[in-house]
Order: sequence, then structure tokens, then C-alpha cells
Amino acid sequence: MLQLSQIWIYPIKSLAGISLQQSQVTSRGLEFDRRWMLVDDAGVFVTQRNFPEMVLFKTAIKDGFLEVSHPSTASNVTISLSNTKKGPAISSMVWEDEVQAIVEDENIAKWFSAILRFSVRLVYMPDESHRKVDPRYAIESDNITSLSDGYPFLIIGQSSLDDLNSRLKEPVSIQRFRPNFVFQGGVAYEEEGWKNFTIGNQQFQGVKPCGRCVMISVDPEKGIVSGKEPLATLSKYKMEGNNVIFGQNLIAKDSGLVTVGEKIMFE
Repeated sequence: MLQLSQIWIYPIKSLAGISLQQSQVTSRGLEFDRRWMLVDDAGVFVTQRNFPEMVLFKTAIKDGFLEVSHPSTASNVTISLSNTKKGPAISSMVWEDEVQAIVEDENIAKWFSAILRFSVRLVYMPDESHRKVDPRYAIESDNITSLSDGYPFLIIGQSSLDDLNSRLKEPVSIQRFRPNFVFQGGVAYEEEGWKNFTIGNQQFQGVKPCGRCVMISVDPEKGIVSGKEPLATLSKYKMEGNNVIFGQNLIAKDSGLVTVGEKIMFE
């Protein structure tokens, strides 16, 4: 039996995620997942690839607000989860995509900038901003995603992580790979071949194995690149073309709730 064992969202791109027991599936990803990101003065997204310390920012959802904290300061910031934002709109870049985003409060920008020691702003992707997935892997012409790297959802099997860790001198946690869904059961890496399946009552389609980069070498507890692992080990046996792969990108076929413990079934 295959069973959903973990659900994760990452409200602000490249910051630490939040583990949930239940979440709402939407066309662009799980509710609140990667709807915010930090951008530099040119409006270009900022990520752990260049600033691994970003993972030390912790996020939590409390009473209708997103709360962000950092171990270097006793202060924190709170951001309304409402999709009605009043800030100025700017053009922001995430990879090659230009998206319209709304700038959050200036005091929030100052808080992040002081900790990171360079100028950033926090921006929000409103419902009106549509960012399409790569058309080569879309299942419908209007498939969209949030501010994720490319697709609305990512799933990884616990068996896949266990197999990788059996090859490493020091095991790594699932947080390095930033999945939305983790499941128990089955064999290692089987998810990379999945097409049509359901989690509970929600239908998904696997569209593309997930290419991995140096971000998986960032230690989520220390906020530093901890060496070449696990990328080096994966590159020895998990290559597809020129890409290291681990996990499967998904597109949802409908909307609704997913809950930890639900069965995964194939159509």
C-alpha cells in the first residue's frame, strides 16, 4: 500500500517549509505554497543557490498570518495571508519568467535586508498573475504554477530517500529536496515513472522527473553548503541526460483537500 506520509508547503521561496496534516490543492500548487519570494533591487528572485543562509528563516501560519522568524533576532515579521494586497505592483523575474507581483510592506523589506545584509523586497504573487508551466510538459494549455522553480507539485517516496541515504556516509533529511508530498511504501524511485494517480480523491499527473542542483547540498539546519553531497552520489546513478534527478513533478487535474494518511491509487 502507498500512503501519503508528509505534506509540505514553502510560502516564501527558498525559506524553510511548513509541515501540514492537510492542505488545499489549487491549480498553481498547494494553498499558500510559494506565493511570496524575495527579490533584489532589480526585481530578480533571490534563492538559496546563492544565499544558502536563507533556509534559516523559519515560517509558520498563525491566525490568518504568515509569521517569519530568524535565529539571529528576537523580532519577527507577520504577513497577511489575505489575497487582497494594497502594495505597489512590480515586474519580477523568476528564472526566465516575468511575473507581476505586489510589494509587501517596506518594514518587512527592512527586516529581511538587515538580516541578509543586502537590499531585498518581499513580493506576493496575486491570483491575477498567471505563470504557465513549460508547455512541453503541460497537460492543458492553461496549466500554471506559483513561484516554484517550474511545476505546481513535487512528490518523493520515503523509499527513495532511504535508498539514497544507504549510499551516503552521512544521511540527509527530506527537507533538502523540498517536496510537497512524501509517501510511504513501494520501491525506490518508482514515483519518477508515475503518470495518472490519485491521493485520496484528488487526481494528479506526473509530468517530469525533477532535476536537482546545488540547493540539495545546503544543510537546512546550518544554512551552509555542507560539501558535494548528496549531489555527488546522486550523479553516479540518477542521471537523465545532463541532469541529476530525484522526485517527480506533478500537475493537479482537480482541486480539493489532501490529508496525511490517504492512500495513493493508480488509474
